[in-house]
Amino acid sequence: MNIRKVLILVEGQTEESFVKTLLSEFMPQGLYLLPVILATKRVNSGGKFKGGVPSYPKVRGEITRLLGDRSATAVTTMLDFYALPASFPGRAMPVGSTSEEKVRYVESAWHTDIDDARFRPYLSLHEFEALLFSDTNAIAQGFAKPQVATELASIRASFPTPEEINDDPKTAPSARLTALFPRYSKPFFGTMIARRIGLERMMTECAHFSTWVRLLQSL
Repeated sequence: MNIRKVLILVEGQTEESFVKTLLSEFMPQGLYLLPVILATKRVNSGGKFKGGVPSYPKVRGEITRLLGDRSATAVTTMLDFYALPASFPGRAMPVGSTSEEKVRYVESAWHTDIDDARFRPYLSLHEFEALLFSDTNAIAQGFAKPQVATELASIRASFPTPEEINDDPKTAPSARLTALFPRYSKPFFGTMIARRIGLERMMTECAHFSTWVRLLQSL
């Protein structure tokens, strides 16, 4: 059997868990996804700090390090477009009339800068929590607050797709969830609700995410 390893640079523990417990289940036999949490800082002793997205030079260094593993079929990412530093290629002035076009522009600029055929960048549009709005009933059930299902559905109905929910600090998907559920904790609730929804529903509702998943499945 042909064994293929794909390294995925992820933003934090939620994305790491998502890749391990949900995304990996939908990959073909022989394809293994290995999430690596982005190190925001490395020290001489060999230790590192994880979580969040630092300036582009640090991220570029992490990508280069992963590409140094010649046994990897591909290296990809799962980082949030929301609050992505302006130092990223194309991020300061992304070209496009829609959010998805702007994200694809930044991904393309990033791919060009790395200049390695094995690098397949993916940026969540606008952030991981947008995927959860693929099924607002699942969110309400996950928090055991069915009374807010209507409000969640109203938020979702205000946008063409969950991925279009805007990236303003007050109205980003995560901010909306925190406003409705003050005890929202991304590492715990994010993965739990994602499993309730299921990958197929997310792919149906979120075209940009679906394109990435199908790319992984084709490797």
